[in-house]
Amino acid sequence: MPHPTRTPTAGARPATTNTGFLRAYRRRVRGGILLLLCGMYFITYMDRVNISTAAPFIRADLHLSNTQLGLALSAFSIPYAFFQIFGGMLADRFGPRKLLFFVGLVWAVATAFTGLSIGLASLFAARLALGFGEGAAFPGATQAMSRWLPADQRGFGQGITHAFARLGNAVAPLVVAAVIAAFDWRVSFWLLGIVSLAWAIAWVLIYRDRPADHPRITEEELGELDARQRADQRPPVPWRQLLPRILPVTFVDFTYGWMLWVYLTWIPSYFSESFDLKLAKFALFSTLVLLAGVIGDTFGGLISDALLRRTGSLRVARRSVLVVGLLGSFFFILPTLFVHQLALAAVCLALAFFFLEITNPVLWSIPMDIAPDHAGTAGGVMNTGFGVAGIVSPAVFGLLVDRTGSWVVPFGVSAVLLLIGGLTALRIKPDNKLPAPEPAAEAG
Repeated sequence: MPHPTRTPTAGARPATTNTGFLRAYRRRVRGGILLLLCGMYFITYMDRVNISTAAPFIRADLHLSNTQLGLALSAFSIPYAFFQIFGGMLADRFGPRKLLFFVGLVWAVATAFTGLSIGLASLFAARLALGFGEGAAFPGATQAMSRWLPADQRGFGQGITHAFARLGNAVAPLVVAAVIAAFDWRVSFWLLGIVSLAWAIAWVLIYRDRPADHPRITEEELGELDARQRADQRPPVPWRQLLPRILPVTFVDFTYGWMLWVYLTWIPSYFSESFDLKLAKFALFSTLVLLAGVIGDTFGGLISDALLRRTGSLRVARRSVLVVGLLGSFFFILPTLFVHQLALAAVCLALAFFFLEITNPVLWSIPMDIAPDHAGTAGGVMNTGFGVAGIVSPAVFGLLVDRTGSWVVPFGVSAVLLLIGGLTALRIKPDNKLPAPEPAAEAG
């Protein structure tokens, strides 16, 4: 039931005070909401990367070339990219509760149907459906965080949820490999479809769009949110002001996304083919590399929020982490181009992934910093860069492997894009916030 009396007039108090960081979540409803979102990120990434571990078996079973497999891997990102902005607008307009429940049902069914593929066309169609279902998930989650998390917790919120996404990346190779060994590759998709369906049901039962409507919310927790979050206003999107602020972030997100899609779709095949490893070993090395992203996402969010509290500068807190992360990833990719040695390749790829992932929570925090009233739409515009990278990166990477017979050229192209992204990040202005909406628009 709504609680109309819960409208504190005092300004919002910072969630992180002298009593410590954990106070922001201990005995707070926002902790449960954030845990639900962590579960969503974990499941969605297992659903989208399980195909990379199953790829060698799918390719053999369905008689596909690397180029054809790359096309199937890219299919996910076609609707994923183009549904980002629209999905973010739907989240802003109708709220994350309804939106994430609906798209959760879609990606659950699409995951299960991937296991029914009989050729390139059916595999391509199933991945298209999965991309449609997951396309609005992260913009919707960003809108949910914008409503529930205080400003100095946004980096942590994005960091911990994406850490769970990377944990899903890391766990998927081992889980999928175990299921394949016990049954076959198709069963792994059916099981994950059931898990996805369970999450969608839990979300619609627990989450509320307006914090004051949650039956377990307290006056103290409401007082830690600002007036905008308590009011749940939904003004129209000021596109002319929004786009110039967000598009530089979109481009940087493209360069980040290009490299991330390499990790999500080709790293198991890289270990399998480049070093002639069997299923158990290439799954283990893939997991060890991807675990570095769990640490990177958590660290990136924490350090960005800490810099914000210490300096009060969004440029320092957000932009410096972006530049260090992208350039650090660039430098650690370079050794893999010149030395063909398994241990060195695994260590360098893990370190490159760590630095790549410290940028991720920052990229997702910036839309909330710039456009708090339109966080879903702004996040969708930003993540369109990642979606476009997902269309191009797996297919081009696979094509380069086939044409050159080597992994050096595709990794070299990816490294150059990281360098360009790190330099472009210097132009981002996360403190260039949209002006507050007009009173008429608020009333509307």
